[in-house]
Amino acid sequence: MAAKYVRPFCRKQKNDFNDAEAIAEAVTRPTTRYVALKTPEQLDLQALHRVRERLMSHRTGVIKQIRAFLLERGIAIRQGWRALRSELPRALAMTDKLTPRMVHLVEDLASDWRQLDARIEAVSAEIEELAHADEAAVRLMSVPGIGPIISSATVAGIGKGDVFTKGRDFGAWLGIVPKQTSTGGRPILGRISRRGNRYLRQLFVQAARVVLLRPKNWERCGLKHWIEAAARRLHYNKLAIALANKLARIAWGVLQSGGTFKTRTVNNDAPQTA
Repeated sequence: MAAKYVRPFCRKQKNDFNDAEAIAEAVTRPTTRYVALKTPEQLDLQALHRVRERLMSHRTGVIKQIRAFLLERGIAIRQGWRALRSELPRALAMTDKLTPRMVHLVEDLASDWRQLDARIEAVSAEIEELAHADEAAVRLMSVPGIGPIISSATVAGIGKGDVFTKGRDFGAWLGIVPKQTSTGGRPILGRISRRGNRYLRQLFVQAARVVLLRPKNWERCGLKHWIEAAARRLHYNKLAIALANKLARIAWGVLQSGGTFKTRTVNNDAPQTA
């Protein structure tokens, strides 16, 4: 049980006795939500994803630092790591702008970048191998935009999805639903709540953007009419979030049904499965 659900029941000073009393009272509430226990396999997958996330964050920091050092010396390189990698040898050859010490420092950072790339590839390969060996992850890969990384992260995060009663709850847990502020019977919808699993939310948003970048596949995956209708009334970024929510609900339906995703869907929460 999350600590935030216990804290309102701790009415006195915080100590072990009062904490235990608050926990005993919180568990009796019918609306209290509990954290699902994970299997050792789920914990292994989750650990690999956390290592991969840390390595990618470190790599992004190294790339930004290289770009900043070059920009301080008047060498501007367009955005994107591919552009930086291709332009780096030319930039290091500008001895009129870079001192020998700075050249050596940037070369060391580039070496760190290559090492991080190798480690990320190794961890990603291990995750993909485990995903292809997991039956639930393989079924999730039938959903548009979902590959080994997202499917394995979903299985590691929610298992079979038993902790949720419907796909809408899974989308709300990911934090890709509007934040609601209602008063006087008038609901006001704001930005997405960004609650729940931040890493998994980012992956589903990336999956939605990948799907949007490939219009020729919309018809084959059965999302063409929905995307075209939503695109007429939503900004591109809002459309990506809405599609991420839809993909998350479809993924939950696939996990719960024990089948795979098919083109036609029965409803918004549970896709037709084979």
